[in-house]
Amino acid sequence: MDADGALYVFAYGSLIWRPGFAYTGMHPALLRGFHRRFCIWSRRYRGTPEAPGLVLGLDRGGSCRGVAFRVPEADAAAVLDYLQEREMPPSEEAVYERRVLRVTLLDSGREVRAVAFVADRTRASYCRPEAPAAAATIARGRGQMGCNREYLLNTVAHLRAMGVRDAGLDRIAALLPPPG
Repeated sequence: MDADGALYVFAYGSLIWRPGFAYTGMHPALLRGFHRRFCIWSRRYRGTPEAPGLVLGLDRGGSCRGVAFRVPEADAAAVLDYLQEREMPPSEEAVYERRVLRVTLLDSGREVRAVAFVADRTRASYCRPEAPAAAATIARGRGQMGCNREYLLNTVAHLRAMGVRDAGLDRIAALLPPPG
């Protein structure tokens, strides 16, 4: 919880456009010390064990613009349970480390403590493909939550709507082969 009694959740990928929980505020936010990257093999949500897809993680270094959702204290436990199941389901290998990090709310300049899911570099699911390999993997990825291509393109579109250009994601999107 932050000093104001609320839970803040930092979103940098699909949580931006599909949070799955109620919130009372949505603030553009900046996280320093981490950047958004396709660095996690997805064998469930955006791929399969036979044909893994890729999902985003927060990897160390740089900075990341995203969204901080404000959740009232009364709803915090339920939201944390939901996020634990979504981001770290018990049937899967853990790929993220849930951390509380300082983020700056860009609409007020205020700094808050926010829950964020950071890529765990010690896990077998952690990877660092170059952009062409990432694009090829994303182009063919499909899992329980749908097409990996749509995950990338939805994220890029929602970031642009927020005025955010992510050069790494833009490069991967530009390298995608035509759908087919």
